[in-house]
Amino acid sequence: MSRSPLSLSCALLGGVTLTACLNPGGTDLSTTAGSTGASDSASDTGTPTTGDTTGEPPIDEPPPAQEWPTLDCDPLVPSYCAFPFPSNVFTAADAASPTGRRLALSDTLIPDGRKNASGPPDVWNKADGFSPGLAMMAHLPGATITGLPDPLHIADSLAGDSPTVLIDAATGERVPHYAELDASHADDARRTFVIRPVIRLKDATRYIVAIRGVVDAAGEPLAPSPAFQALRDLQPLSDEPSVDARRPLYADIFKRLDKIGVGRGDLQLAWDFTTASREHNTAGMLKMRDEGLAMVGPDGPAFEITKLTADPSPEIALIVEGMMTVPSYLDQPDQPAHLVLGKDGLPTQNGTAEFVFTVVIPASARMAPAAALQYGHGLLGSGGEEIQYDYRVAFANQYNYALFAVDWIGMAESDYLHIAGLVDAGRLNDFVTVVDRGQQGILNSLLAMRLVTGGLAKHPDLQAKNGPMIKSDERYYHGNSQGGIFGTTYMALTTDVERGMLGVPGMPYSLLLNRSKDFDEFFVLLKNAFPDPIDLQLVLGLYQMMWDRTEPAGYAPYVRTDNLPGTPAHEVLLEVAIGDHQVSTLGAHVLARTIGGVPNLAPSNRTIWGLDELMGPLQGSAMIEYDFGLAPEPTQNIPPDDGEDPHGKVRKLASAQKSLDQFLRTGTIESFCDGPCDPE
Repeated sequence: MSRSPLSLSCALLGGVTLTACLNPGGTDLSTTAGSTGASDSASDTGTPTTGDTTGEPPIDEPPPAQEWPTLDCDPLVPSYCAFPFPSNVFTAADAASPTGRRLALSDTLIPDGRKNASGPPDVWNKADGFSPGLAMMAHLPGATITGLPDPLHIADSLAGDSPTVLIDAATGERVPHYAELDASHADDARRTFVIRPVIRLKDATRYIVAIRGVVDAAGEPLAPSPAFQALRDLQPLSDEPSVDARRPLYADIFKRLDKIGVGRGDLQLAWDFTTASREHNTAGMLKMRDEGLAMVGPDGPAFEITKLTADPSPEIALIVEGMMTVPSYLDQPDQPAHLVLGKDGLPTQNGTAEFVFTVVIPASARMAPAAALQYGHGLLGSGGEEIQYDYRVAFANQYNYALFAVDWIGMAESDYLHIAGLVDAGRLNDFVTVVDRGQQGILNSLLAMRLVTGGLAKHPDLQAKNGPMIKSDERYYHGNSQGGIFGTTYMALTTDVERGMLGVPGMPYSLLLNRSKDFDEFFVLLKNAFPDPIDLQLVLGLYQMMWDRTEPAGYAPYVRTDNLPGTPAHEVLLEVAIGDHQVSTLGAHVLARTIGGVPNLAPSNRTIWGLDELMGPLQGSAMIEYDFGLAPEPTQNIPPDDGEDPHGKVRKLASAQKSLDQFLRTGTIESFCDGPCDPE
């Protein structure tokens, strides 16, 4: 049995009683450090301790005012410079930021890769916190997943004895999650230990992570690193000055964990981090939206029709192709493009640029004007091509929708070679060009809705005997795959569209990529660029921190409620394919929880943790899952491969199309399946 750990000063004062030796936070070590007292037993039973017998401030008090060090690397995980990540020791104080922090990632922390082309960390260090969509990462050599909460047992992560703990530092509220080892490569010695929240974290919030009870292949608990053990047990560590410098911070961390029944004595690792503010992720896009919509007005941007194709099929009256002239915030229209930033750090207009738009007007619009239905295309695709597929045309004609699309530039077909090139070269900080151009792409989509229902609807070539072929006052959105992902951002930002369908969607990208067969070829390039396998999850995390400005991690909580400034509430229908090979349904469930108020429509194929099951018809938002009889999806971060990929099947089902039309037109969500949705 080991002796009770003492601080260096107490160890030197042999005549002082143990109970007089307090840690820097003021907690009596006889009940916190390796004891078998109340807090450890509370952890075992799952019952948090209550009350406060130590004279400590309440848990919602701020962290210590004393600054902790900003580190280039963290010795708590000696096998990898950047871990644990994200962490507040990779930030610096900034009183002017909404969070009081500013990222301060070092050159040493950023993976070099094979070509040493990652670039400086300046692009990340503009942030006032870490992505609310990030996973928590560490390296625990020899770790197994024995006893860890997995995607099928999320509730276990909230139990008092969960080996992994994630809490809101201010409230002590536990955050549901699962834990995994990176299975996307074959090197057992270099597997990242990952904790993935199953709901997007709150903005501008401090979180605490704790790990305990992780065992090796023989079932033996892993030993903490020397640096963490010195912090945990108040031992000296003379060769690592950062340990003593952050003892006040760790006194606060241990106190807050103790408050919820997590004793420090068996901790293997713990740390804290702060998420970025909502303003950091959304202010630039909001400025572009508000300025852009004001510039173009209700009729939308100026445009030129470049091609009209009449009656190309019995179901299509007209295909309209053209160029729209929109306010540009980029230094150039094509890649590599950067946003032009003003002195306030926000995008500033840089003239105008022309982009392609395509509209498919159904034959049914000759009899009555068609409602405008904007389509969001799939991964690295082209909207103009996708809306001309047979089943979409048939749907549009049956239900009288004018389909239209622009490209999600930044993640469109025209961006493929640029993205592949920067991934292959390992140019991490150049990923900002993908996200910058992506913000212009989202603006283009918002402006296109104004164009189609405004100026284009009035154009002489789009008039039938009974009047305009496109309605000016009925506007909807639907997108699939990448169109469901970025469609979430669109629905959080649009001021014109009330209801939208998000087909086979998910979030965040850092969860989705490993679990998608679509990214196999990109991972070949990524693994070539970064041959150390442990780099892979950090690289995805660094991408994620940029992606937040366009993907759902930055916007999903604001679709239905807590709406962005100047933005109305919206409702969404999620259509999901169980066993999807391209967009993991784990990501769809994260999205549904994060949007909030999105039930799993009953009768359902399976129970989803954290989602209510409600019978239709109902008003509001909902998710409908379709079961194609495939094997359960892997719980590891690898793509499913059982049977035929159902990713593109839901949108072709008559029952799904009927649900879509009813929702868009009336706001009512109902399943038209016979029981749980099953194509059979």
